[in-house]
Amino acid sequence: MRRYIFPDCELTPVSEVNTPAEAAGFEVRDVENLREHYALTLRHWVNRLEAHRVEAVKAAGEVTYRTWRLYMSASAHGFESGNINVNQTLLAKMDKGKSNVPLTRADLYAA
Repeated sequence: MRRYIFPDCELTPVSEVNTPAEAAGFEVRDVENLREHYALTLRHWVNRLEAHRVEAVKAAGEVTYRTWRLYMSASAHGFESGNINVNQTLLAKMDKGKSNVPLTRADLYAA
């Protein structure tokens, strides 16, 4: 993965991200694990890639097509089995005690 897909990637645990953020003056307002979402998304991407194999191979070559198909399939499996996680952290910089962040997660997703 580090050689062919994301050469400079870092899979950093959520605790190793949030602790320095707090030390820098941010307040952790919400942490959401998106593991199942990523598994579903990757499965959709693999299906779409396979459905457009001819175009993908023409654009990027057989080796690149197979590399990305394998990477996405393996990642989907990792997310499904719980071996890989992805977290989204909402940080806020307070201004005179106010964060200007919605009070609930529902407010974050309101249309």
